[in-house]
Amino acid sequence: MKLGAGIAVGTGFGIENLPFGVARRAGGTTTVVSAFGPRVVDLAVLDRAGSFRDVDVPNRIFEDASLNRFIDCGREVMESVRRRLAELITAEDERLESALVSRRAVDLLVPVEVGDFVDFCGSLHHATNLVRLAHPGADPLPTDWRRLPRAYHGRAGSIVPSGTPVTRPYGQVPGDDPDLPVVGVTRALDFEVEVGFVIGEGNEPGRPVRAAAFGSHVAGLVLVNDWSARDIQALESQPLGPFLGTSFATSVSPWLVTLDALEPYRADGPLQDPSPPPYLAAPALSSYDIRLEVSIQSQWMRINNVPAVVITRSCLADQYWAFPQMLAHATVNGAAVRPGDLFASGTVSGPEPGTEGSLLELAANGERPVALPDGTTRTFLEDGDTVTITGWAGGDNRPLLCVGEVSGAIRAARRLEV
Repeated sequence: MKLGAGIAVGTGFGIENLPFGVARRAGGTTTVVSAFGPRVVDLAVLDRAGSFRDVDVPNRIFEDASLNRFIDCGREVMESVRRRLAELITAEDERLESALVSRRAVDLLVPVEVGDFVDFCGSLHHATNLVRLAHPGADPLPTDWRRLPRAYHGRAGSIVPSGTPVTRPYGQVPGDDPDLPVVGVTRALDFEVEVGFVIGEGNEPGRPVRAAAFGSHVAGLVLVNDWSARDIQALESQPLGPFLGTSFATSVSPWLVTLDALEPYRADGPLQDPSPPPYLAAPALSSYDIRLEVSIQSQWMRINNVPAVVITRSCLADQYWAFPQMLAHATVNGAAVRPGDLFASGTVSGPEPGTEGSLLELAANGERPVALPDGTTRTFLEDGDTVTITGWAGGDNRPLLCVGEVSGAIRAARRLEV
């Protein structure tokens, strides 16, 4: 069996990556898989062939419909499986022949069963942009924003896999009378570029997770698009936080990229001033040099085979609050986390024009419409638009590593039954 020289070159899914996911095969069976080049590797097939006989994993664990039991085994076990898979690929082991499947032949699912979903606001640039848009001329942010990471608790039940259409939601939106909202369809549908980390090993209730212990409790990273209805959100965020404006859908990429694969791409974030309290003191290289880009393809572009156009690019390393700080803050009160829990970064925006992580910022709340190749512009998303977020690391003097892709097409609102 020959894999073919260079099959994975340039894909970001080379032997340095080998992320984990869950696929639905023909007939409806689910299986744990990895990605190598344009194919997926069925780990259940390899397991039945004895490839992981000396790796300490529970029997038939790769036949699960989620990664939860697998990531609960711990980082060392996950890395042992990755190493063994790399050895099999390098040796072109004959057992791979029956385990390799075209990616087009499977449906890739949300890789974990998410118990709890928490979305942070980790970007100083994003938060500053929002305040400036809402209150021109006011101080960008209160000092307290820099003292602790802000977050809201989202809906795990609304998390969907990449490729799932997103239906335009209803809610209370501004009416002709600014003091009298009406029930209607959002006219301010937006994307949010985010990266999420997934809990592997949990903690005991009452035992906070130290920032320095982040790597022992986190299985890996995924991409997240926390879709937002800005007009619904604006009304309900006074004085509390997001609810219906974001709870209708959150899209997640299919591949859980392990922290070991991401190790060469660790980076420092920006200087934090004032210095956070001791429990939020982050270790060196607490962020990751993950590049993110967003592309849009309108329905007209898709019908006429016009490729999607990139409208913004940003970098996770620009985030003010790092992932270890988020996990430490989320558990400092003794809250427990469990395998599969998802924590998202919040919108990843950069300091320069063209690095905004949402249309609200990019189009300046309608003042700078974004032009598309079909001659139309966007201040917010329209029905038929497909949004795709892609993430990668390296590609310079380091191997290119794809963190994944998450996409979704906007569907028209359904009729509201009242």
